[in-house]
Amino acid sequence: MMAYWRRNSQQAQAAAEPAAAVGLVSEPARPAKTPRSRMMRQYDLVERVRSYNPNTDEALLNQAYVYAMKAHGEQKRASGDPYFSHPLEVAAILTDLKLDDATIVAALLHDTIEDTEATRTEIDNLFGPEIGALVEGLTKLKRLELVSREAKQAENLRKLLLAIADDVRVLLVKLADRLHNMRTLEFVPPASRRRIAEETLDIYAPLAGRMGMQEMREELEELSFLTLDPEAHAVVMQRLNALADRNQNLIEEIESELSASLASKGITARVVGRRKRPFSIWTKMERKSVGFEQLSDIFGFRLVMNDIEACYRALGIVHTTWPVVPGRFKDYISTPKQNDYRSIHTTVIGPGNQRVELQIRTEEMDQIAEYGIAAHAFYKDGVGSPTELLKRESNAFAWLRHTIDILSESANPEEFLEHTKLELFHDQVFCFTPKGKLIALPRHANVIDFAYAVHTDVGNSAVGCKINGKFAPLSSELQNGDEVEVLTSPAQSAPPSAWETLAVTGKARAAIRRATRTAVRGQYAALGRRIVERLFMRAKIEYADDKLTGALPRLARPSIEEVMASVGRGELKASDVARAMYPDYKEERINRFGEKKSLAVKLRLKSAPSEPPRHPVAIPIRGLNSDLPIKFAPNGGAVPGDRIVGIVSPGEGITIYPIQSPALKDFEEEPERWLDVRWDVDETTPQRFPARLLVENVNEPGSLAQVATVIAEHDGNIDNINMSRRSPDFTDLTIDLEVYDLKHLSAIIAQLRAKSVVSRVERVNG
Repeated sequence: MMAYWRRNSQQAQAAAEPAAAVGLVSEPARPAKTPRSRMMRQYDLVERVRSYNPNTDEALLNQAYVYAMKAHGEQKRASGDPYFSHPLEVAAILTDLKLDDATIVAALLHDTIEDTEATRTEIDNLFGPEIGALVEGLTKLKRLELVSREAKQAENLRKLLLAIADDVRVLLVKLADRLHNMRTLEFVPPASRRRIAEETLDIYAPLAGRMGMQEMREELEELSFLTLDPEAHAVVMQRLNALADRNQNLIEEIESELSASLASKGITARVVGRRKRPFSIWTKMERKSVGFEQLSDIFGFRLVMNDIEACYRALGIVHTTWPVVPGRFKDYISTPKQNDYRSIHTTVIGPGNQRVELQIRTEEMDQIAEYGIAAHAFYKDGVGSPTELLKRESNAFAWLRHTIDILSESANPEEFLEHTKLELFHDQVFCFTPKGKLIALPRHANVIDFAYAVHTDVGNSAVGCKINGKFAPLSSELQNGDEVEVLTSPAQSAPPSAWETLAVTGKARAAIRRATRTAVRGQYAALGRRIVERLFMRAKIEYADDKLTGALPRLARPSIEEVMASVGRGELKASDVARAMYPDYKEERINRFGEKKSLAVKLRLKSAPSEPPRHPVAIPIRGLNSDLPIKFAPNGGAVPGDRIVGIVSPGEGITIYPIQSPALKDFEEEPERWLDVRWDVDETTPQRFPARLLVENVNEPGSLAQVATVIAEHDGNIDNINMSRRSPDFTDLTIDLEVYDLKHLSAIIAQLRAKSVVSRVERVNG
């Protein structure tokens, strides 16, 4: 099973090492372009499959071989090889994983729909719908009318992941496809080469790791590293080769001593030593900001046992024979990783005072650690399809399906791509709820991520937390073994939008973004409903939700909430809603004074009356924390006590202006945007509102401090100050401050005017 895989991996590694050992290089060290090797024949492929599946459908394999070869015809790869050599090599990689006939056939056909005249219908007719679905899942979307390359990449990735959720074999073919492309990357133009390597390192290598396919992940990472940073690769290889020269027999000696120590206690184990790959070493140096000489776990040893009991017996022998390095013990047998990885990790001061990293596991665990979901038996009688088998036996596949469910709710392609990348990186910490439930999270995750991992509702309503019994901020980073209690409040139905920047996991970010969108949508829907109901009351016609339901097709909206949100956002007029419900409705516009004007009359804004009439259906304004999308005039604000009007801006909600604001002249010709609004302030829970003052200040030492002191002593809050030197003797101060109401603002103005350093104070009405 491992021969072909390891042979190719070793060839790729060997090709890089000689060049790397020489020194720094400016271009990736790649194998020379040797004459093309003989392409695998039909009987070679059939024999590979028959070696592990005696009941293989030889006729099906032959048919697929011939069909793909004819479909690709004279197409060539960048290397000059016949294009058909690529799907053939992909199929060969999958035979080493002992996959079923349908997967091997899908590998042979995986580029036919995308790159040839073949169609899904033709594939279904010749090879059956099962294979047709696999090939379709591997086919990129051709006509994407999207702006960016990232958006196209995200849409293709979304399609691939959804296909994988239906049939895991799509993933195995895709990873084999990417592996062969990376092995032949030297023939691709440099610009495309770098893009492909970045995509591999960002998505496909971590995806292989998430599926537990460690061997494939490491080779994909290594080939990407060689392309993206050849100088760093060369430096690490130099150090590794020098270390190997100094310790030529070290691995063999440690293997021998470990085996002997276990055998003396009656334990039989397969001991395998290896050194870490350059990419793994480089990333650890980068992550921990240490030099090569400071790394203590370049050499690792695997102790493969017959059963779990033997694993723990071996651990006891190792720990009583050699000193243990503190903080380096992890038991992934009792607490497996999400990708099904199980093993005991420990580090000891072993033979020759050398730090030795040990992984202790069973044969079955070793297979899963190397080949992940591909190591699950695909030929068990009566287990159903491979995907059904993995649903029952694989935590990694369950994670993938759950992640896809979350990511599929992303609002746009770029958001989907961002969340996918966040979910793929798999370093983990393990934390517990107060009831003992284990929660696995990515490294650097915080309590917000923990809350959303427990349940979306817990995350949305979280207001505080305790870590190991002590109160802590929600942004606290979690450590292995932490017990976390999330404190919630029913008063908080949606999280602050700022949490999105604090969250680490894609699940938490997606949930926060979704809750924020829902809250904003709710605000617009509430605003739209008030606008619609206000119009109906003024027009003295009946409004009822059930009547609007019947008019939804005429408004091209799926629900009443969507209609109201569209009105609130300014995308739909309230009069359009009335006309959809009552076709005979004739629109009349209401000017800012509550007067009806026919459409033929042009509204002209005159000076405001001393007391504009109030309509009984004026919309109440409670401040920025209301259930409506409210903001205040950008150049001066508005405070309770001011006579106010609202201006609706499409997509922005309501902007509140004082009635005397000169900015209202800009909306004279748009009476449909004017709203009758009124203050509705709760005196038991006072809020601050924005206002702006223009202060002419005498230019002398301490004058600014006197102005600030007056505002502070009268419980005002300065939000911003701009200073402008008008003359040598005077400075103009533009002060944005927050006050409770007009009376509060007037008191501050009066006290400022009483100061000798203040020449003049005026309120700005922008």
